[in-house]
Amino acid sequence: MRRLRACLGAAAAVTLAAAGATALVAGNASGATTALGNRWYAAAPYLMPLDNDPPDPAAIMDATGLKAFQLAFVLAPNGGGCTPTWDGTAPVSSDTAVRSVIDTIRAKGGDVSVSIGGYGGTKLGQACSDPASTAAAYQQVITKYGLRAIDFDLEEPEYENSAAIKNEIGAAKILQQDNPGLYVSVTTAGTADGTGWFGKQMLLEAKSQGFTPNNFSIMPFDGGFTGAAAQTSALTNFNSILQSTFGWDQATAYAHEGFSGMNGRSDTGEYFSQADFQTVLDYATSHNMDRFTFWSLNRDRQCTPADNGGRTSGTCSSVAQNSWDFAKYSVRFAGVTPPTTTPTPTPTPTPTACKTAWNAATAYTGGSEVSYGKHNWKAKWWTQNEVPGASQWGPWQDEGAC
Repeated sequence: MRRLRACLGAAAAVTLAAAGATALVAGNASGATTALGNRWYAAAPYLMPLDNDPPDPAAIMDATGLKAFQLAFVLAPNGGGCTPTWDGTAPVSSDTAVRSVIDTIRAKGGDVSVSIGGYGGTKLGQACSDPASTAAAYQQVITKYGLRAIDFDLEEPEYENSAAIKNEIGAAKILQQDNPGLYVSVTTAGTADGTGWFGKQMLLEAKSQGFTPNNFSIMPFDGGFTGAAAQTSALTNFNSILQSTFGWDQATAYAHEGFSGMNGRSDTGEYFSQADFQTVLDYATSHNMDRFTFWSLNRDRQCTPADNGGRTSGTCSSVAQNSWDFAKYSVRFAGVTPPTTTPTPTPTPTPTACKTAWNAATAYTGGSEVSYGKHNWKAKWWTQNEVPGASQWGPWQDEGAC
């Protein structure tokens, strides 16, 4: 993992608080006039605006009534440094593409949160030298887009780095203080007992710094989960962890607890159906939990064939569904009844010609195209002997059937 530690200059440190004080006002330049209620930011599903065949957010809003989107992911530059980028490649400072997506959403009465971190790439908590410089990098994102909500997605491999987690939690606390009213969620891995050792260490770091976000959310998937019953059990166990860590009673712990699921087939081959989402939604609302979200809207549409050949995709769910079925559970969590009309089915794409077959012995560079399993794939970076489609987070981007 490439890292370059950069320092926050004294002048930048002095101006950080001033930048934060004006951040929410700056959002009006992006078309935002009024903030949504916190329940909407808590219900915002993840959307990758620059990767995984981004869907049209306006169409999703029309079909489901959804108003909030969790845009992912802000990372450190792939080449090193302590400045924010989208996916490690597109600098936030010069961005127009994501801004256009945000403007579209806000023009229809919606809003966005931005998620930092995620599973892949180098995180700013790893690249920046301390909490202040990490916060300064994130403040650029808040100010650029006039954000009222932000999500810290702290998971592998970053959450195994105690210095990086100290930077991230410290940055979250600074941003919370410098941007009054900012909705802050912290998302981490879920396990059968709630969260693993590194997740618990992250909670202890938050306690030591005196930081309390709107919620701590777990992701109960990719850990041997078998449907909703296993997920609600993990949420119950996580509630006990929050109680013991922070000294909260059960109700207070639930009021600071969130769920972040995965619709359809997970990376490890678990399946989560619409019925599973309904069960977890019922659990979340009956326990007055603070957040219900999922990964991702890019996947909230049916594959062709419906099971995608037993693969996990970044662009479809691998379960039978109408487009945006899973988004409607977020709408219900926000307290709104989704439209009853059935959305127009997504047209089945016409298969294109298959590229040269993938070969395990061949080394591929970024941009190389191959075929595997009757799909074409494009390499995101240099790779060899990594099967296309084995993981959503792997080196291959699914370009569709061939």
